[in-house]
Amino acid sequence: MPNKHEEKNNQPGLWAIVWSVLAALFGVQTEANRRRDFSQGNPLAYIIVFIILLVAFVAAVAGIVRLVLAYAT
Repeated sequence: MPNKHEEKNNQPGLWAIVWSVLAALFGVQTEANRRRDFSQGNPLAYIIVFIILLVAFVAAVAGIVRLVLAYAT
């Protein structure tokens, strides 16, 4: 019977979570990764990474729009 320490080591790391969220956002998540995420991952970690990536994406789009508008006028 695995102990808590062994179970914790089976959880995906930060970069695995980031790549998994990015793949899911683009719709290219593999079935194996999706199963791993739902069986071993902490939902809160995925939600936090999603929010951070979403804010970064919105900020990047807003920055690009401001840059384009600045050069257009």
